[in-house]
Amino acid sequence: MYAKVIKWISWVLLILGAVIGVYGFIVGFDANSNAPVDYVLYWAYAMVAVALIAVLLGVVVINTMNDPKNLLRLGIGILAIVVVVGAAYLLAPGTPAVGYLGEPVSDATLKLTDTILNLTYLCCGGAILSILVGGVITATRK
Repeated sequence: MYAKVIKWISWVLLILGAVIGVYGFIVGFDANSNAPVDYVLYWAYAMVAVALIAVLLGVVVINTMNDPKNLLRLGIGILAIVVVVGAAYLLAPGTPAVGYLGEPVSDATLKLTDTILNLTYLCCGGAILSILVGGVITATRK
């Protein structure tokens, strides 16, 4: 039953996304009209929100039904993510870009941009470290 519902929802979302994309190309993504770009961006935001809600609800509901202790693990994982993002925010300098000649950017935007850069660096470093450690562990086990 759930598989059929998910299949139909996936098809509806795919068709809606295709319609919005085709609309953007028909109207044109020019500098005079930002409406097509706005529609595509709003659709992308909606898809990210739907995906996050679906994953979180699925994880919470399924894990809680199978083993209530998993809910505590999920809470600890979310707390760890909050701590890492908070640390990245505190370490972000928020300094203006060197050589930027455009309109001035607010301090909050600079701080957020630097936070996202810090998180990107941290994730890249973690991915590279996990690849190396995984390779070493695999090599030593054989």
